[in-house]
Amino acid sequence: MSPVLILLIGLATIITLILALRINAFASLFIAALVVSLLAPGEVEKKVVRVVEAFGVACGKIGVVIALAAIIGTAMMESGAADRIVVGFTRAIGPKRGSIVLMGSAFTLGIPVFFDTVFYLLVPIARSYHRRTGQNYTRSLLAIATGGVITHTLVPPTPGPLALANTLGVDIGMMILMGGAVGIIAAIVGLLFANYLARRYKIPYRLQPGESDPNDNEVGVDTEQRLGPGDRASIKAFEGPPLWLALLPVILPVILIGARTVLEQLAKTMPGIADAVAIVKLLGDPNVALLISAAISLYLVYRQRGTRLSAMEPHIEESLKSAGIIILITAAGSAFGDMLKQAQLADAMKSMIGGGAGAGYSLIFIGYATAAILRIAQGSTTSALIVTSAILSAIIGGNPLPYHPVYLALAVGGGGLFGSWMNDSGFWIFSRMGGLTEAETLRTWTPLLCVIGTTTFLVSLALAVVLPMR
Repeated sequence: MSPVLILLIGLATIITLILALRINAFASLFIAALVVSLLAPGEVEKKVVRVVEAFGVACGKIGVVIALAAIIGTAMMESGAADRIVVGFTRAIGPKRGSIVLMGSAFTLGIPVFFDTVFYLLVPIARSYHRRTGQNYTRSLLAIATGGVITHTLVPPTPGPLALANTLGVDIGMMILMGGAVGIIAAIVGLLFANYLARRYKIPYRLQPGESDPNDNEVGVDTEQRLGPGDRASIKAFEGPPLWLALLPVILPVILIGARTVLEQLAKTMPGIADAVAIVKLLGDPNVALLISAAISLYLVYRQRGTRLSAMEPHIEESLKSAGIIILITAAGSAFGDMLKQAQLADAMKSMIGGGAGAGYSLIFIGYATAAILRIAQGSTTSALIVTSAILSAIIGGNPLPYHPVYLALAVGGGGLFGSWMNDSGFWIFSRMGGLTEAETLRTWTPLLCVIGTTTFLVSLALAVVLPMR
């Protein structure tokens, strides 16, 4: 059977199971991987075994990282570190620049914390900011969305970019560095477009049920109201840790993993630093770096609330439940991609699009368009990134690209942001938490993500041409 036909059957299986039959993403991806494996060449008795083996390999690569990231995010919320980062940015930049503060806070918190949690955390502060200053509320909401979706989609250890890096063979440190760099450019463009949307659409501020007197709200008061009665007794917890300590669980893994990436490159031309590289490679291993970060974030909970690890266990278990689902989905998607390789998709696509640099650059367009189509069709950014990266990995095979694969990963991330509408949970989080109607959300949230995604794609393509880093 033609490898391209096998690919189409695999995609049709995923879309049918998720959209028509409403089967969860893990089961859909795993079933699709089995279908592709059965259709691909190979010994019959090994066609199921190789799916399971590919699934296990993927779990081993990303399972610990995703689980630790979930613990870090939960602990930062419990300790008040997340709120402290917001307040620190407000003091540093100034309350009059509220949209920049909110975007920067969401951008930073979006690295270890999932987008929906970031949005839940920051929207009450955006509401408080509007009531105190009268500044445009829609602009504040869109600023939060801009910062949160970018790092959620481009910067590990969140599952989507982690899956991209793992499947396309991109060093995680390089994915963090370049994802952050390209993300900053996309964030600037997104914030400018958010200002335009806020001026064009005069969306009224709507009081939420039980909302308190605006005169009683200051930055941080809404945070206090979200704490339970027992938590309010601890003023130390409400004040939060020092800003440098609150930022440490976010910044330290970035520094360690980034240093590992940089020193590995230097070691190629400076053999004398081999011993230093060995130590940094140990500490900069993503599993070790995030383990250290998780330990710090749990210490912050104890420091601020006096909460022992035994009392934190229910919160940790809840975060690990969410992480477990994501690990299963990501690993199933990786198995799907491995089965496409078994179907010899790489050779078939190479003959269709030709060879040379032009074919390599065409993959950036293919990756962006495929991720965008899948995102529009089934709504989930993470699923779109997992499936698209699996397809591209099968197409590339072992052939070298004329540019660093990080650019291909970022272009796919841009496609995964494009076209969010009513089948996307993020659409409803923005609408319901922000107090916007469906029509208002379609006029603001949807085009904003299209602009951010397209900007990410264009910047990635430009860098692949100008600075290929081969």
